Amino acid sequence: MPADVSVLGGGVAEAALAPPRPLADFWRAFSENRGAVVGLAVVTVIALIAILAPLIAPYSPIEQFRDVTKLPPAIFEGGDWRFPLGTDAVGRDMLSRLMYGAGVSLFIGLCVMSVSAVIGIALGLAAAFAGGITDVLILRVMDLIMAIPSLVLAILIVAVLGPGLTNTIIAVTVIYLPRYVRLVRASAITELRKDYVTAAKVAGAGPLRIMVSTVLPNCLAPLIVQAALGISDAILEAAGIGFLGFGAQPPTAEWGSMLADAREFIQASPWIIALPGIAILITVLAINVTGDGLRDALDPRLRRS
Repeated sequence: MPADVSVLGGGVAEAALAPPRPLADFWRAFSENRGAVVGLAVVTVIALIAILAPLIAPYSPIEQFRDVTKLPPAIFEGGDWRFPLGTDAVGRDMLSRLMYGAGVSLFIGLCVMSVSAVIGIALGLAAAFAGGITDVLILRVMDLIMAIPSLVLAILIVAVLGPGLTNTIIAVTVIYLPRYVRLVRASAITELRKDYVTAAKVAGAGPLRIMVSTVLPNCLAPLIVQAALGISDAILEAAGIGFLGFGAQPPTAEWGSMLADAREFIQASPWIIALPGIAILITVLAINVTGDGLRDALDPRLRRS
């Protein structure tokens, strides 16, 4: 056999025997989407700002400078570089409030996603495995939640529980719960029809072990994508509730409540309402683009050739 053929054959054999590298393969597929990489970088920067806000913010988010109220950003005429993004109607530094607001908004998104995912996984698996009346009851409750417009239902829940950050998280969690329940249920029903589940049953695995150790890991790919996109949806929903005055209450630096506080200054001092709106736009867009990249990387059918 010629040397070059033997070398080629050896290379093919080594490639065939090489251990799988799922993380490396995932990153290679994810990085093919340049927009997703940029989105991930932006989300990382925003998360770092939120975590380090107490250290890097110029001022406290509730500290007031009464002599410089409604100060424009420093790049505009009349601005002051002590307040690079200006001040609001009571003299609070906009840059500091935006930094602290990033932490509040991301906290809401992560809490809603985590609680919705955990409860949704439990109810979805229960519906798929139990079937019958249990499945029907869970689906009908989810259908009832989805039948009511999300913002209306959220306002109703907050009106009953009372305005505040905790109750906002509860309300947004309830309205996004059906997404996870229906997604996990559909994925679990599909997996239950496959041979490896039958083999696990024959091997003597109990229902709980089959649910958690066998079926659930194979339902994670769409669940991860839904969780990533659910963070941005929760941030938007919480901002809407805060804008209506039912969310985080003053002086908490939450982007939605900052928009509500600045409504009356939209013409006289437009930067006060524009800056938190831009922060919401950038954060939600970056998370959505990152979620699209996750979807493409986790679904081989969507990977670019």
